[in-house]
Amino acid sequence: MKNTLSSWDELPTFETEKEEAEFWQDCELDPHLIKNSLHATDSKDSTTVTLRFDPRMLSKIKRIARGRYLNYQSMLKQWLAERIEEEQQKSGKEG
Repeated sequence: MKNTLSSWDELPTFETEKEEAEFWQDCELDPHLIKNSLHATDSKDSTTVTLRFDPRMLSKIKRIARGRYLNYQSMLKQWLAERIEEEQQKSGKEG
């Protein structure tokens, strides 16, 4: 029986893909964790932007996203939304 991760904090950082593959042989994500991680957007209200990333950084981002069964672009949008919320809470501002 596999260990079920119920929090992203339980997910370790992997040095190699082999290490990550070995981890996932014994572990799985709680389906609720995946569902709650998806950030729904209204595509009618979206604007396309272009960002440049160091190839190694982008590779790491993609590896993290794969481990979470997410598209890396969706994960980046989620991270940005979470960070914006944190910053607004720190400054006591809404919207």
